[in-house]
Parts: sequence; structure tokens; C-alpha cells
Amino acid sequence: HTGITVRAVGRSLLSQYRELNYGEVHLTFIDDTEKARQAVELITRTAANAPRPPVVFSTLADPEVRACFKDIASIVFDVFEAFTGRLEAALGLTSSPATGKLHGIGDQHIYDARIRALDFALTNDDGAVTRNYDSADIILVGVSRTGKTPSCLFLGLQYGVLAANYPLTEDVLPTGELPPSLQTHTDKLFGLTIDPRQLQRIRQQRRPGGRYASYDQCLLEVEQAEALFHGLGIPFLNTAAMSVEEIAARLVQRNALENRLR
Repeated sequence: HTGITVRAVGRSLLSQYRELNYGEVHLTFIDDTEKARQAVELITRTAANAPRPPVVFSTLADPEVRACFKDIASIVFDVFEAFTGRLEAALGLTSSPATGKLHGIGDQHIYDARIRALDFALTNDDGAVTRNYDSADIILVGVSRTGKTPSCLFLGLQYGVLAANYPLTEDVLPTGELPPSLQTHTDKLFGLTIDPRQLQRIRQQRRPGGRYASYDQCLLEVEQAEALFHGLGIPFLNTAAMSVEEIAARLVQRNALENRLR
């Protein structure tokens, strides 16, 4: 980690950076003492004209770089300083701080499994390709905008699961039957559904106006999808109040999916 977030700083600092958001600036790639000193100078110069001291949130891993921010004219919240010592004591282990360690390849097997799973999710997204379903661990089905794609990507990224997804569209839903490409893979199917009102809000953001984002259309599609799930015995999950992380965790648990990244 080589980043610092500074909140409530003056205009003289904010004007020098583009990533601005309501008085917040992110100073990234602070990976040596020279860059740290430059950041300290900016913060100090700003603090001299600010009505309140800047608030700094630091995720700097290198102790030498972190030391540059010890006595600056600001309120510093150091994530590593706050937790590393207590973790070392609790685990009986010594930390080995190193910049950029998060991006290293610690285990080539795990790295390869993750890349393969991500590539599988992208290749088999939204029913574009169905010939790889024999290799899939799970195939998510549901109407548009129920979280199928991000769930597949997260399953690949965090668990190495080979996840594909297939959209249930207007030409499929009224029939109450699965398309031919799914009929031979019913044991891998898992449905995602959602509250119609929330689905409408999501679709309005993506494609405002029109029938696609209307409440009546959202309600109809959700009802038809859930009827299909019930009729064919496809297990499903309502994603309305869930984050992508929770959806993925539940899918792994309910389907006893193997975590290939352990």
C-alpha cells in the first residue's frame, strides 16, 4: 500500500490534484522518502491556511516512509501503525513490511487459477458463449440487472470458481422452459432474482425511460423468472439486500463450490 487520503484540506493542495471529491484528495504511489517529503510539504503548506488541521488517513507500509508523517501539522490516522503491533503480539509473528507486496505473485498456482476463472467469467458472460458450460462450476440465470456478471467475476477473483451466466429474456420467460443450451446443465443452474422496485431503479440508471425500466415490465419479468425457478426446481437467491461479496459467499456455501485459491 502506498496511499494517503487527506480530508478537509485547503484549496491550495486540492488544486494540484485531479482526484477531488468534496474536499478529499488521494495521494497515491508514495513509495519513497522523497515523495513522502513532497506530500508533507503540500500538507504543511495547506495546514497553514486551513481553518482546521488536515485529517490524514495513511496506508503506507514502509516504516521509513511512514516516519516522514510523524510530526506533521495534521491529524494522522495510520492504519498499519494502529493494527500491525497488536496483530504481531496476538499471532506471535513478525510482520515484513514491503511496498507493492499486494501485487506480487506469491503462489503461481493460485495466480493461474484466478486468471483462468476471470477469463472464463468474461468469455461466458451474458450467454454470449455457451459451448464451455461443461467446464462451468455454476451457471447463474436471471433477468437483466440482477447481479449476474459481477457475481461471476467475484466468484472467479476470490474463489477461482468457473462461473458463467445466462440472461432470461422476454423470448424465454413466457415459455416457462429453458433454452436448449441450458437444458443439459440443469444441475449447475442457480437463479438470481430481485425486488421489482429495486430492479426498476437500477434499470433507470442504465437506460432511463422506456418499457425496459418501467415498473410493470420489471414486475412481470421478476414474476415470470421466479415462476420458472419454482416450476423447474432451480434454486435461487434474492439479491435485493446483498452486496456482491455476500452473494458470492452464499453461492459458494449453498452449492458447495470448491475454493481453488486456498
